[in-house]
Amino acid sequence: MKKIILTGGGTAGHVTPNIALLPRLREAGFDISYIGSYNGIEKQLLKEQNIPYYAISSGKLRRYFDIKNFSDPLKVLKGLGQSIRLMHRLKPDIVFSKGGFVSVPVILAAKLCHVPSIIHESDLTPGLANKLAIPNAAKVCCNFPETLKYLPEGKAVLTGSPIRSELLSGNKEQARRHCHFNSEKPVLFVVGGSSGSKFINDTIRGLLPELLKSYQVVHMCGKGNIEESLNRTAGYRQYEYIGAELNDIFALADLVISRAGANSICELLALHKPNILIPLSANASRGDQLLNAHSFEKQGFSVVIEEEIVTPDKLLHMIHETYKNRDRYINAMKQSSMIDSIEKIVSLIEETADKSSTG
Repeated sequence: MKKIILTGGGTAGHVTPNIALLPRLREAGFDISYIGSYNGIEKQLLKEQNIPYYAISSGKLRRYFDIKNFSDPLKVLKGLGQSIRLMHRLKPDIVFSKGGFVSVPVILAAKLCHVPSIIHESDLTPGLANKLAIPNAAKVCCNFPETLKYLPEGKAVLTGSPIRSELLSGNKEQARRHCHFNSEKPVLFVVGGSSGSKFINDTIRGLLPELLKSYQVVHMCGKGNIEESLNRTAGYRQYEYIGAELNDIFALADLVISRAGANSICELLALHKPNILIPLSANASRGDQLLNAHSFEKQGFSVVIEEEIVTPDKLLHMIHETYKNRDRYINAMKQSSMIDSIEKIVSLIEETADKSSTG
């Protein structure tokens, strides 16, 4: 039985693609372990997966001044030592990383211990953690055709992002009952990322009187962002977070409004859901969501409106127009070749592990 270590953490986007790979890796006969941080979201998300979890010290490498910039490199060095010991103990045939700063010492340890590693970069341009790790990797998977030019020639492989298989098997009637919706109006699903978006929440709630004339609205607003006064509003359901019911809600949705995190939009692509993307602005991030969104817009998968120019009237008009032209976006997504990502990635993992064991 071949052994694989998965790593990645910091945000859900650095973990859920790894979780999506688990069934296929098990089917391929891999013995799976996970290396993450002590208290990151990855530890919480891996609890139910029945695989060994090993925590290491990790520090964030910042592009800006912070007093922690003096102490965090020591945490990374400690994490490197812990990772090297785990490589000797677990003896993996390969490491697969979804990124995040916890993955940097793991990839470096794999290199020092002569274990091949594969990295997956979700965004259109590599983040800092993956930039540091890429020189030590055998292959780098990516989501966007445009990303290939930012990666070393011979290492880059266009795979798309692994999508949890359960998302593809939702039951819309079950979701309709769960939300107490009828079948007379289409459903708009609004999601602002795992922690919610105050801007999107406020804008949608301000538009509710108009939206509810034509649509029913499911709103995932993030922890602590429930507006109690709207709980009894007919045709509107709000949730801090949607867990097991998410696949059903997606099946019910006729149109999705979303931020433009790479994994989120790849889920929309796999599900063929017409969507409006409101990317996180460059003022609040390194600008990766803007690049992700405009790539999807260029490929005909999405409609994009930047936060700085959103007005209630513009957004309402865009919702009506996108819904009216929804078949155009559905057809474009159906033509995409970036669907069978799990099979592509697991085949690459098997091939790289086999090459290493015979080399």
